[in-house]
Amino acid sequence: MSSLSRGVNSTSSMSPTRASGSLSSNKNPAVPAPTRQPYSSPSYETFAPRTAAQRERMGRIAALTAGPWSSANNEEQKDSSSDFDEPITLTSAMCPPKSSTYNTSSSSNDSTMSSVTDQKINNTLQHTINATQNLSTLIKHTASLRLALRASINIANDVSERHSDLLRHSGELSAAAERLQHEEQVLTRRAEEIGKPLKHYDAVDRIGPLVGVLFKEGGRVVVRGIAKLHVDNDEEFVRVLEEIDEAVEFFGEDGGGAEVFGRPGSGGSSSNNRRGGRERTASQQPFQATASGSAEYYRRACALQDAALELLRVGVADRISQTSSQIQDALKLPKVPIAADKLEASLVYTRFHGISRRSNALINIARKRVETLGSGSLAASSYEDFLTLCRNTYCGARETLLTTTIRSHMDILKERHGLVGMTRLASVFLIRLCTVETALYLDFFGDPDKRRQTTKKVKGATSDGDDEKEAEENEGGDDASAFKRLGSSSSHQPGTAIASQILSEDATYRDAEFQSMLGSLCSALHRTIRRGLVSVLDLDVLCQVVSVLREERSAANSTSTTLAAARAVSGVIQDAQERLIFCANTSLHKEVVRFKPTSADLNYPGKLLGEKPKAAIIIEGEEGAAAAKKAEKEESEINDAVAAQLRVYESWFPPMRSVLRILSKIFRVVEPRVFEDIALSAVQACTKSLKDGSSHILRASGQIHADLFLVKHLLILREQLSPFDIQLRSVERQLDFSEAGKAVSRFLANRNRRLFSMSTENALVTLLREGVSVQESSVDSKRDLEDCLRSACNDFIEHTTSSLLGPISRFVDQCKNASSDGSTDVLRKESFMNGIVVKGLFGNAYDNLESELGNVSTQMKLYLENSSTQSILLKPVVRKITRALEEARRFIDEVPNDENDWDTELRDEVLKSASAFETRVKAATSTKQGSN
Repeated sequence: MSSLSRGVNSTSSMSPTRASGSLSSNKNPAVPAPTRQPYSSPSYETFAPRTAAQRERMGRIAALTAGPWSSANNEEQKDSSSDFDEPITLTSAMCPPKSSTYNTSSSSNDSTMSSVTDQKINNTLQHTINATQNLSTLIKHTASLRLALRASINIANDVSERHSDLLRHSGELSAAAERLQHEEQVLTRRAEEIGKPLKHYDAVDRIGPLVGVLFKEGGRVVVRGIAKLHVDNDEEFVRVLEEIDEAVEFFGEDGGGAEVFGRPGSGGSSSNNRRGGRERTASQQPFQATASGSAEYYRRACALQDAALELLRVGVADRISQTSSQIQDALKLPKVPIAADKLEASLVYTRFHGISRRSNALINIARKRVETLGSGSLAASSYEDFLTLCRNTYCGARETLLTTTIRSHMDILKERHGLVGMTRLASVFLIRLCTVETALYLDFFGDPDKRRQTTKKVKGATSDGDDEKEAEENEGGDDASAFKRLGSSSSHQPGTAIASQILSEDATYRDAEFQSMLGSLCSALHRTIRRGLVSVLDLDVLCQVVSVLREERSAANSTSTTLAAARAVSGVIQDAQERLIFCANTSLHKEVVRFKPTSADLNYPGKLLGEKPKAAIIIEGEEGAAAAKKAEKEESEINDAVAAQLRVYESWFPPMRSVLRILSKIFRVVEPRVFEDIALSAVQACTKSLKDGSSHILRASGQIHADLFLVKHLLILREQLSPFDIQLRSVERQLDFSEAGKAVSRFLANRNRRLFSMSTENALVTLLREGVSVQESSVDSKRDLEDCLRSACNDFIEHTTSSLLGPISRFVDQCKNASSDGSTDVLRKESFMNGIVVKGLFGNAYDNLESELGNVSTQMKLYLENSSTQSILLKPVVRKITRALEEARRFIDEVPNDENDWDTELRDEVLKSASAFETRVKAATSTKQGSN
């Protein structure tokens, strides 16, 4: 703006002389001077007419923004600017100035100037003057605009300062308002703190008559009366309980009443005296004049809480006890038990279902108070004692009503169905009983909100299952419904899935008191079965009992509602297994360890000859026989096959038969470790018994029968033990007292022994350490069995080789003994090396070979039914015979001709006999292998 002002001032200060000089330089006087047309500013009213309010507002803005105006000192300028005497406003300053006609006194000269040059000069001068006036007008308007802008800036600064003052004053007012609000909150809090004790004092004084408690003589005497408040009025009763609990919490913790009179419910330890224990420590304490007002009102609040809980106790616990007494009087319990098929429809369940709804509502009031207060608060302990009292009362009443009926039903089942049938039916009955009792318990103590939510989820499944149940009941009739009430597995399986879904949300049935009650009821099964197990000696019965109990335990473990029945069944299973193990060990000890064989038991091969079926038995139907006769013959064939298997089984040695029979029975009904221990001792005893039996057979029937008897039974024993998949290994530990005598001598000889020293130098510790040691030995019955079988096979091979070779075996042994020093001179002169003797020896051996081979083949077929086993045993025999004949040839070749009656012809005959003997043995074994 300053540069613009300077430019305008410099322009306006131009002298008229210079201007006229420049104008006079125009050399074209004939050109007429342009005529300046008047200029009028455009009006926007034409395009957008303003309203009256707008025009009024623009007028006020123009009045506010009008600035001072100045005039030049020059008189000529005053004359020329007569048109701008009015005040310049912002609107007029922004509009271009109107054109004005410059009238001078030169008009008089125009008439005198006649020349064209003067006319041109005048025109040019007039044009210049007009331009100069226009520039001066613009400069004046620019200055006016500058003044108006400066005035606007001053106004804006003034408005900004006023706005800042307004903000400052607003902040001060806001801070003052916040301070006042904070002071109001503090005062309100203090007023509440001051009024809080008064509220609890008023509540204690006001609630007393509602619950039937009056405090007389300044609180020294507490009088109980009839309560005006009813527990069925849930909203009012809950509100009163809330006020009482708040008073107990306030006076007990903040007022220090708990330190003076004790915590509510902390005085009694037994379940029956928990509520009374709280009264002895708080509400029934005598009045103390020295106690503060808060402590005294804490005692009164506890008395009010006692009275309120007494109303709940009367509505729940007393009602349960009263109902139980009425049922016992009506049904003459426990003298007369209830029939099991009528139990669920009896008063034992219907009356309890009738009082369950009201009892559940009252119990839920106490439970919600515990959840609201928290388990660690002062007031919550009284509610916990109340809930415990209700649970104990309920469980005691149910146990009294059901115990006699359950025990009577168990005894009836045992008399009708025996031990095994009773086990299954009783287990199913207990599973059903646990399910029904759990549902009834939840009706009393369950959370209705959780059960209601879960019931909606399974509503569809329940509706679908009802149709199926109705159809089954219609088909089965009365017998089916009675069996379902007994708790058959078919009846509780469909409801089990739904019950588990309903109970998944509500775990109230897991309370210790209720589970203990169910366990007591289910103990009747243990009592009845245990009495029956004591007198049972039959392993089959015991195995059936354990198998049935395991099945029922699996069914009981399938749902969480029948875990008590599962625990009871598990206890019975343990007792049955103990009895089974005892009977199995007794049978093994009697039939194996202490077995004394009779002549009939050792009648081998007589027992095997009796079991062999006749080879010529062929059952053929006659031509034209009827179909009935063919059916009879087919049945007789089946019976013959079964009889043949039984004869084979009866031909086994009794101890081995007993071991395999007992092990096969107990394999799946006892624990694996127990079974392996029993099998270990049984196999050891059986192996020893087989060896003893082989020794008896050796004296009675001969060597081959003894060997084949032992091989046969050891092979059968190994084969029958393989399906059990057991290791038969153990580590036996024994105490070794061999050094005890020396240790005692050293102990007595030591006069400085320290008997009471607490170190390793104690004399008694030294005596035990030196005199007693633990010896460990590893027992592997399977390895012992394999070793025994291997030894029996080797003995059979040796004895069979000797029997087939006959005198040749003795001849070879004599030759080996004679040539043991490596010299053949002695062998040549021996009498048994005489050519004629050797020839007769080989001849006799060959003559006896047929009978011996036939005997060996016959006995092997008799003892060993598997032909591959026979071939395996005969191969080593052939190899030993071949080796013996080769040695005999070698010894014969060492004797020269013409010595000891040997010559070439005789030697050839003997060697031919040896070759024929070997060929016959190989032919017999190859023929046997080919037939296999």
